[in-house]
Amino acid sequence: MKSRLIVMLTQNDLTVPDALEVFKQCADLPVDFWGFKDVGIPLEQMKELVASMKRAGKTTFLEVVTLSEEDCLRGARIAVECGFDFLMGTVFFDSVFDYLRQHGTKYFPFCGKVHGHPSILGGTVEEIVSDGMRLQERGVAGLDILAWRHPSQPEDIARALVKALSIPVVVAGSINSLARIDAVNALDPWAFTIGSALFEQQFLPDAPFRGQLEAVLRHMESVR
Repeated sequence: MKSRLIVMLTQNDLTVPDALEVFKQCADLPVDFWGFKDVGIPLEQMKELVASMKRAGKTTFLEVVTLSEEDCLRGARIAVECGFDFLMGTVFFDSVFDYLRQHGTKYFPFCGKVHGHPSILGGTVEEIVSDGMRLQERGVAGLDILAWRHPSQPEDIARALVKALSIPVVVAGSINSLARIDAVNALDPWAFTIGSALFEQQFLPDAPFRGQLEAVLRHMESVR
């Protein structure tokens, strides 16, 4: 199985101001998974964007990168109020998990020691896998791993997690080249995210967002 792409309408950990327009320009492309962050646009615009994605038959992901329990709960409430299918990110808290479970929103918390902004992943491979096993046993639907935000062992971390766990693993953060897409697919996680790199024209020189995404999709199809 090749990994699924989650297109994030975000740059530098913020939802882009024209996210709705960008989505509408690309909604016909064969990408089922779309998402954005809980910061960058007002709540009412978030609701409108999620509704537009759902009308187009897409599965929706909110990613939250805050780390305090209060801020993570705020993100969970946004996910429920807007009608997202998945909440990715946040440090795991029982309060967030229980709230999302009550409302039927799938929870993919961060795995490992996440800190800083933009977020950095710390810990050894063994520590991160142990944390993933703990969260799997707790009952989360899946995990969000910032593998390429680790200073030294991104592929080892992602490979070990995917091998050890039976729940879905999403590799998020710094997937910014076709070579890195190949590396991710070789590790075979359930899905991976691309956001900033599409806006920063990392895949096709001088092409707009849609052209960047089309280049990624062509490349992914060529390795299936």
